[in-house]
Amino acid sequence: MEKSDAETQNANDDRDEQTPSNVNGTVDDEPEPDEIDDEMDEEEDEDEEEEPPLPRNPLSQEAQLRAEKSKLEKMVRRMSTERVDLRVHDVLIKGNTKTKEHLIEAELAEIKKAATMQELLEAAAIANAKLQKLEIFDAVRITLDSGPPELPGTTNVIVEVVETKSPISGEIGAYTKPAARSWTAEGTLKFKNLLGYGDLWDSSLAYGPNQTSELSAGLFLPRFKGFVTPVMARAFLLSQDWMEFSSYKERMMGLSLGLISSKHHDLAYNLGWRTLADPSQLASRSIRRQLGHGLLSSIKYTFKIDRRNSPLRPTQGYSFVSTSHIGGIAPDHRSTRFLRQEFDIRYAVPLGFYHAALNFGISAGVIFPWGCGFLNKPSSLPERFFLGGDFSPVCSVGGPTTVWGFKTRGLGPTEPRRHVGDNSNQENSESPGRDSIGGDLAVSAFADISFDLPLRWLKEHGVHGHIFAGAGNLAKLTENEFQNFSAPKFLQSFRSSVGAGIVVPTKFFRLECNYYYILKQFEHDRGKTGFRFSISAPMVLEDAHTEKNNMRFPVLEHINMVMVIKTVEKILELSYYSNEYFHTIYFSPGIKLRNVLGALCNFLFHFMSFYVMWQF
Repeated sequence: MEKSDAETQNANDDRDEQTPSNVNGTVDDEPEPDEIDDEMDEEEDEDEEEEPPLPRNPLSQEAQLRAEKSKLEKMVRRMSTERVDLRVHDVLIKGNTKTKEHLIEAELAEIKKAATMQELLEAAAIANAKLQKLEIFDAVRITLDSGPPELPGTTNVIVEVVETKSPISGEIGAYTKPAARSWTAEGTLKFKNLLGYGDLWDSSLAYGPNQTSELSAGLFLPRFKGFVTPVMARAFLLSQDWMEFSSYKERMMGLSLGLISSKHHDLAYNLGWRTLADPSQLASRSIRRQLGHGLLSSIKYTFKIDRRNSPLRPTQGYSFVSTSHIGGIAPDHRSTRFLRQEFDIRYAVPLGFYHAALNFGISAGVIFPWGCGFLNKPSSLPERFFLGGDFSPVCSVGGPTTVWGFKTRGLGPTEPRRHVGDNSNQENSESPGRDSIGGDLAVSAFADISFDLPLRWLKEHGVHGHIFAGAGNLAKLTENEFQNFSAPKFLQSFRSSVGAGIVVPTKFFRLECNYYYILKQFEHDRGKTGFRFSISAPMVLEDAHTEKNNMRFPVLEHINMVMVIKTVEKILELSYYSNEYFHTIYFSPGIKLRNVLGALCNFLFHFMSFYVMWQF
């Protein structure tokens, strides 16, 4: 009985191990149709995976360049439209064997503050420009690399510098001043980074047989101990000849010390011994009263803002300059005491056609002596305001200096020179002329409309036309003359002129060929209607900062773009960039005959312009 029970149990166990049957009693020993389909799909997938990839034809070099250029444009477009959060993990400096590391770190301060990739690229471009401006490096290379893997969203900035091989450099040039019919030869010798603090030692010599000569030596320190601004010191010996215009020569020996020089502020102290002399002994009465020796001890402060998009041809933006000059801060009674204030406001408005823009501005200045009995004293002659000169007020930012169509010191109060000779023949003798004595109050204004010329070649080289109008006036306020001053009378005596011309902007100056028409001048003014050439050097108020304000996107050529793209790929995980992309970034265009001919024509044009101007 026990045996049969055990067999029965084993039989039941065997039946349990068999495949279960369905409701109809049939055994499910065949798979369902759906399972068969799944197995077939899996086998097909395996077959596809096992198939070797089809060989691809290698892209041509031209196609690779197009693909790389397209990828670069996509990356730049994405970075210019999207905010890419990024933090600087570390800044590494390499290549500085002589230059102190803290000097370089000071120029990289903005890089450490960057919070996005866009801000980092912009700060790197500005830092590169600042380092290049120190003139102690032959090359500066900024590389952006990814940060540590455990710190995502970070980058390391690597700054590689190549210190200049030759610490000595020199410059030489000749400059002409058509309005004064004079020329000047200038030479400069520089010694760079002798102490490793970015120090620049220079000596310069300027010689002009007709007007100005100067011998000077200076020191420039971009960072001095705890100062955040550069420190400059210069000793000079200056000689200026104003015999043709005001019957005196000026000689000055002294020292100039730059205390503050930043984006918006400049503060300088000047100490010098000045001598005014008249070798001809024909100076007018006002000039003779100023002749002799004097001590100049003054401090000068300048506040400046320049938001114009170009100093040579502004088409939008504004600028403002305020200069305060105080003389006589030395206890010596021979010290020249004066208060001088200048304002200059400029504005540029685009007109929306032919790249046209309206530039207009107004400048004003006033000078007054101070001290005991200052109401009866005249102002210092060299510090007075003089108007005139063949250079464009569009470039000359800083105060009232010029009015179109009037020669140097050719506008304002004058006095007759002293007549020396036999009294019996005084009526028949020629007049010795008149001296320009300047003014204590000066106001000038201008308006200029610039526009492109229709020829394509002229547009490509920046040559454009302009029409303009200018006005200005000077008045005497010292020696109690302010009591007779009348604003309506001052406005009625404004000199004015209009004209049109062609402007050729170059990298260093602005060359103009203009036709002037004098609308109003007085008897002894020296304004002249006609054609005239002029050269104006632009005054750049903000160096690297001006570039920053003008950039819609950073100056990418100043940065190692290969590592920038690699960093972006690592940080943003841009999967659509391949490693082959990083082999070629810069495209060097070949030298074409058209470029060579264009450069040759440009040189010949400038040479002929100088020649015609000198002959004129």
